[in-house]
Amino acid sequence: MKMKTVLVIINCIILAIGNCGGPLMTRLYFRNGGKRIWFSSFLQTSGCPIILLLPLLFSFLTRHRKQEQEDTKTTLFLIKPPLFLASVVFGLLIGFDNYLYAYGLAYLPVSTSSLIISSQLAFTALFAFFMVKQRFTPFTINAVVLLTLGAGSLALHADGDKLPKETRKEYIVGFAMTVAAAVLYAFVLPLVELTYKKASQRISYTLVLEMQLVLCVVATCFCLVGMLADGDFKNQEFDFLFIVQELRREAREFKYYCVVVAFTAVIWQGFFLGSIGMIFCASSLVSGVLISALLPLTEVLAVLFFREKFQAEKGVSLFLSLWGFVSYFYGKIQSEKEKRTQEAQLSQLQVTESVA
Repeated sequence: MKMKTVLVIINCIILAIGNCGGPLMTRLYFRNGGKRIWFSSFLQTSGCPIILLLPLLFSFLTRHRKQEQEDTKTTLFLIKPPLFLASVVFGLLIGFDNYLYAYGLAYLPVSTSSLIISSQLAFTALFAFFMVKQRFTPFTINAVVLLTLGAGSLALHADGDKLPKETRKEYIVGFAMTVAAAVLYAFVLPLVELTYKKASQRISYTLVLEMQLVLCVVATCFCLVGMLADGDFKNQEFDFLFIVQELRREAREFKYYCVVVAFTAVIWQGFFLGSIGMIFCASSLVSGVLISALLPLTEVLAVLFFREKFQAEKGVSLFLSLWGFVSYFYGKIQSEKEKRTQEAQLSQLQVTESVA
């Protein structure tokens, strides 16, 4: 089995865990009395050292052993200033996107939020077309249209899906924030792919991990500043003792607070690492398709675990989303068949010409 195939499988698995588990853990935090949106945003990227440092250390030791035999100096990090600065920009965008998503999930059921996020594929395809010249097929266009209609159908019956004690205004704001989060992340995916293509140094998986580490650290710092200066603790700016006391007070409101917080931080890393890894292994559009393809599973899990309502609008949206996924993958299979057929014909033609 080729190393790239192994990386694709690994990234698909960790993306599935993060994409399905992350929203459920975040909603569990709000469902059990959590009220701090900036803190929830902070958790989405704060688990990066736990996930990334071990593989980066292993990669460094492997390089060090190899270069020691060649009598050359081993650099601690492969990332160079241009990619480092690009990763900082990505981190700021992701930090803001985390806030938008957490705000929406504070006021929307997970099943609704997931269906809205499925519209991300349409925006990813659009941005990929202009930024990385992604080729469109009729099946791709059909998938984009269906997924967009699926997300839009949820707006037809907003009142029937509100959480308990939630106002219509809060629902609409949460809906708008989630759409904004989908658009922003759809922009980031092809932007990362474009950076890979324009980079002056060879992109390896180790370099992808280093970029992910920088991205997550910057996003975490962005959310930390927001948490301290504007949102959750604005009455006591930059008073860390006060913050600890407030978090302890919140922890007393429901059981297993520390477990929920820890698992939220770790599981979300699967989403970010898996999505960025799939861009390295394939493309931003494939990463967006996988994210959207996993959303129906998230919806089903939300209905099972949180007993969320599943009205007709969600059924229509889910049907359109699944139709869109099938359309995209069918088109992908047909494109691969045509490509192999053309390669076989070209090879046969070259053999014929050489004999003649």
